[in-house]
Amino acid sequence: MGGLATFVMDSVVIGVVATAVLDLWALLQRRMFGIPSLDFAMVGRWLGHLPRGRFRHEGIGRSAAVNGERALGWTAHYVIGVVFAAMLLAAVGKEWVHAPSLWPALAFGILSVVAPFFILQPGMGAGIAASKTPAPGKARLRSLVAHSVFGLGMYLAALLLAAVHAG
Repeated sequence: MGGLATFVMDSVVIGVVATAVLDLWALLQRRMFGIPSLDFAMVGRWLGHLPRGRFRHEGIGRSAAVNGERALGWTAHYVIGVVFAAMLLAAVGKEWVHAPSLWPALAFGILSVVAPFFILQPGMGAGIAASKTPAPGKARLRSLVAHSVFGLGMYLAALLLAAVHAG
């Protein structure tokens, strides 16, 4: 496979695996501690309103439903994971996949929290960095932990890919 094809495939594998690790983390938190996870139907609803010119909602749950919002939200969740993985690979270089280290993936995962803090949360009515939620500090910490788990997932996926590339 050529350089671009390998980059795309590595990005897809790392992004999908890391997003799945994040989803398993959310499932574990919900089952063990009763911590609710993000409703991806609401993400789909937010995205579904964008072509209609509406970026910001007072409360996304009170906005009109969008056809296929749950599927749209889940698809976007995984596509965003792939995009973040591609950004990581573009930043650290393709050599990282052959000999991954934890710190670049973890740092990138933590930095990726900028997207929900300044795009998704304000757009859905939660304010910048969840400032309009009942417990902003708790929401921020959960986002930071979730994105750290995503970073760990990127590292684990890269370890798998390194083994595949080596064999």
